[in-house]
Amino acid sequence: MSGLGMRGWLLAAMMCANLAPGSVASAQDMGTGSVTGLPIPRYVSLKSDRVNLREGPSKEHRTRWVFQRAGLPVEITAEFETWRRVRDADGSEGWVLHSLLSGRRTALVAPWSKAKDETFMLRASADESSAVTARLEPGVIVNVASCSDSWCRVGVAKMNGYIKQERLWGVYPNEKVD
Repeated sequence: MSGLGMRGWLLAAMMCANLAPGSVASAQDMGTGSVTGLPIPRYVSLKSDRVNLREGPSKEHRTRWVFQRAGLPVEITAEFETWRRVRDADGSEGWVLHSLLSGRRTALVAPWSKAKDETFMLRASADESSAVTARLEPGVIVNVASCSDSWCRVGVAKMNGYIKQERLWGVYPNEKVD
């Protein structure tokens, strides 16, 4: 057991109990993190190609999963000392050391899509009738430059363009990103 003490473990357990999957309805329900003062929930991305998702907020807790994709967006749902409770696009939750997370905004293109050969249009401007600059497959990670009026300006590889905000996991509905 680490140096958290009984009070620390109790606080961590209480935070876990209050954050069941699906408990956050929207970005409007935000609180603030007890450690950083930043909004909770919020999206961030993974810094490394190898990030352990742990059952609790210490290295003594069992590793539940190992993320192997730098830039993957995750949602922070709680803070405890140097640990952040995160949720991925599949709904898996656990604790990650804060130094393995980045404030860089990324998103996944329609990770929920199961249709074979489905693609999503990256457009030249924020308009359904504008030219298609690329076709993105579900699960592609994009860098989010900005979002407003239901469109996000994103980049992937050396391409930039606009995609409907509702087709991304990593930004909240109607969220403004600058």
